[in-house]
Amino acid sequence: MIKDRVSDLIGRTPLLRLAVADGAGTVLLKMEQFNPTGTAKIRMARNMVDEAEAQGLLAPGGQLVEATSGNTGLGLALIAAERGYKFTAVVDNHSSVDKLRGMLAYGAELLNIAGDEEGLATAERYAGARRFAAEQGAFLTAQDSNQGNPNGYRPLALELYDDLGEDIDYLYGAVGTGGSLSGAGGLLRELVPDLKIIGVEPVGSVNFGGEQAPYHQTGTGTPEVSEICDVLDYDVIDEGIKVSDSEAFETCRYLARNFGILIGGSAGGVVYKALERARSAGPETTIVVLVCDGGERYLDTVFNDEWMADNGLFDAQVVDRLASMLRHPPVGGRGKSPDGPRLVGAHSQRERTEPLRSR
Repeated sequence: MIKDRVSDLIGRTPLLRLAVADGAGTVLLKMEQFNPTGTAKIRMARNMVDEAEAQGLLAPGGQLVEATSGNTGLGLALIAAERGYKFTAVVDNHSSVDKLRGMLAYGAELLNIAGDEEGLATAERYAGARRFAAEQGAFLTAQDSNQGNPNGYRPLALELYDDLGEDIDYLYGAVGTGGSLSGAGGLLRELVPDLKIIGVEPVGSVNFGGEQAPYHQTGTGTPEVSEICDVLDYDVIDEGIKVSDSEAFETCRYLARNFGILIGGSAGGVVYKALERARSAGPETTIVVLVCDGGERYLDTVFNDEWMADNGLFDAQVVDRLASMLRHPPVGGRGKSPDGPRLVGAHSQRERTEPLRSR
């Protein structure tokens, strides 16, 4: 297990089973926060650079440019540091401060095109990145239109198939550029033909229609003023649904405080919608949720009581619904539940040799 480069550690992330209420389907979290940089985006960041190198588009010591809200930038910053490239991230003020600090820690240069303006400036970021790359003669990775983005998630599909075989009914994931669901979902459906793929975006995003409105979830969704990304393959996605900021963030906080699971803001929204499906679909259903990142970079926002209150994001009704969809482990029970022994988030020795369910 000795590796020579940090990027060799990408992939083979674990699956964690949630303790759902009795009668609900199985919900498995694909914990992408265990990748280097703590995010799924490192998969496609590496692959975009790999493909550019293979095509002769990157010279040794060259420069990379990308418009990013944070996680893609972290991945590219790591790859650039590892391989000797310069990286410039074109950002706005919608990114979490910790993501920006992370890029700086890897030696990236930040170009903020939003000035003192608050909030999301997706179109301006992409336009600024194109302009800056042309001026500098740099390689624009262009995650919104680069097929290296969805291609980078194809190994994720193989990981799920290796672990679960055809025992997957639904694949849930957040949709920003759409690369993760388009890439992983497209290949996984070839292996599991009956698979249903569900894309989740914030209320106020327009990938799946509806009216544009401001939202606080980062790294996901598309505002009306921006073009929908070329890599989003609607033919792969069976259903596009929306989740509110309160549903997303209360889920993150509930999982952290009741189960010790710390996930990022948009991932909370995907988990919430998957739990709703699990309750309605019944116990013979298996749902896999792509958890794109961990919660460590949201401590000043999602996990900050004052920030939640200032933005009117607390919602007791959402908390009550979460309590009804998840089963609390008893205090000191070490994984036991009222109906007998059960490990939460791990397979027992017996379960390792048996499928999650029989068809």
